[in-house]
Amino acid sequence: MNAPDVVDVVSLGESMVTFLPTRPGRLADVPSFDRAIGGAESNVACVLAAAGHSARWVSRVGADGFGDHLVETIGSYGVDVSGVRRDALRPTGVYFRTAGERGTSAHEVAYYRAGSAASAMTVGNVEVGAGRVLHLSGITAALSDGCLELMRSLTARYEGRPLVSFDVNYRAGLWRSTEGPRVLLELARGADVVFVGEDEAEEAWGVADGPEAVRELLPEPAVLVVKQGGRGATAFVSAAGEWGLVAQFPAPLGPLDCGQSCRLGGTGGRSGTPPTRASETHPAPAPTSRTFEPAPTVDIVSTTGAGDAFAAGFLSGVLRGLPVNTSLRTGHLWAAATLTAPGDLAAPPSRAHADRLVALDERTWETLRLGPGWTQAAQAPEEVRTP
Repeated sequence: MNAPDVVDVVSLGESMVTFLPTRPGRLADVPSFDRAIGGAESNVACVLAAAGHSARWVSRVGADGFGDHLVETIGSYGVDVSGVRRDALRPTGVYFRTAGERGTSAHEVAYYRAGSAASAMTVGNVEVGAGRVLHLSGITAALSDGCLELMRSLTARYEGRPLVSFDVNYRAGLWRSTEGPRVLLELARGADVVFVGEDEAEEAWGVADGPEAVRELLPEPAVLVVKQGGRGATAFVSAAGEWGLVAQFPAPLGPLDCGQSCRLGGTGGRSGTPPTRASETHPAPAPTSRTFEPAPTVDIVSTTGAGDAFAAGFLSGVLRGLPVNTSLRTGHLWAAATLTAPGDLAAPPSRAHADRLVALDERTWETLRLGPGWTQAAQAPEEVRTP
């Protein structure tokens, strides 16, 4: 059994207060906004906690009302927020967006996050604590030089570290230089589980020849999940037939640590060996298995947060020791829960409901159609199929 302070997943990154328009239109024309929260890493923590996993969110927020709102709201999902620090000198980040979906010409986002409390995260002022999995995203690396140094420390390889999960989350507008793609590639090479969209791999790295080409670029991670939009997702797992990351990274692992200079719950690597940056090692590619799982048909309400929910669902499968195809299906279902609800966050289906659906035969799974409210449906799997 885990020690009380050893959680399933520690998720580190900035969350912001989000202002959503009360009606469609340009930001210049919208008269009022509703308040919500947004943050890739806190989204993952919230969804995992709502599904019964123990999760901790680590970040910095301002000593202001918006910081209070973030901590209270994320904590209400059952997330441990004891690792959040308050900054009396810097504000909590906020942003405004239109009702239109990302990727459309009508979509507008106005960020007010420069100089935020979270951008002041550094190796010296962050304490992560102990966990089975550490989840990160590329967004954090773009916030400041201090955040980038922290991310490099957390993705450094050393004996005894926890499983490191990394969602590339390439946002070109966040990077202050053209170095973003190179930095994200470096960080991804240091992680154990990597999530990247086929579209963002093309945008960031110019890889346009499908999931196999992405794997050629990223042979180092034990697991690489290439998301292919509504078609599905492909997972590459090193050492074919040896799926069992939980067995490789058993809990409890003790405090997350990245060397003597990093206050992450310890002082020096557990083995005493200095951390090594993945980009300095370039290990030879291991034999890899390839698993593709199609996504069910979804009646989409909003796409915001679906990628975070997918990552959370897949990690839930890893934590439960589920087969890779089942973990992919779980990711699809959790993403579908968010896709069929407004806002960045939606409660995932109950474990029993999800397990019934992921156990469907291939033909039935491929005919599955999910719409708003499906996570609350009590009917049997056959009743949610497409006629």
